[in-house]
Amino acid sequence: MGKLKKCLNWPLHRLARCVPGVAVRVRLHRWRGVQIGSNVFIGEEAYLENNYPECIQIGDNVQIGIRTIIMAHLRGPGRVIIEDDVYIGPNCVIAAAHARTIRIGTGAVIGALSAITTDVPPRALIRPASPEQVATVRQALATAGSYQEFLRGLAPLAGKEKENCVHCNATDQSE
Repeated sequence: MGKLKKCLNWPLHRLARCVPGVAVRVRLHRWRGVQIGSNVFIGEEAYLENNYPECIQIGDNVQIGIRTIIMAHLRGPGRVIIEDDVYIGPNCVIAAAHARTIRIGTGAVIGALSAITTDVPPRALIRPASPEQVATVRQALATAGSYQEFLRGLAPLAGKEKENCVHCNATDQSE
């Protein structure tokens, strides 16, 4: 990336995250170097790779939900390829590490709050892990004197002692 383009990248990125109007957001990301096809929707506050925008490729007819994060680097550039007709729900994270490529296949649907660190096959429906209760809190973390006090106040759910809650049987390191 040239020096001038690199200097303009940060303000264009900040502007693209909050400016009203999908067409304007798409245009700003293209100016930054993100490869974007036609008929693409990018939601407000979506974060598309700040350091290596040229490492993101978005196909045609793609929808990227509000507050989604697409990272194409971790200790060096990787690559994220989003093929045609993909839907990415709000608040998702797609992260490629150094020298790795993550490919989201044609027609894939990624549900809200999903974290993607590996390839997604074409036409796959991805949903995030369902939250479930793993313990009962007897000492609120907000009012506990220490994290250890909070841990001692956790009670495992019946039948799930070993299965779900690694903290319920934690011992106080200071004792």
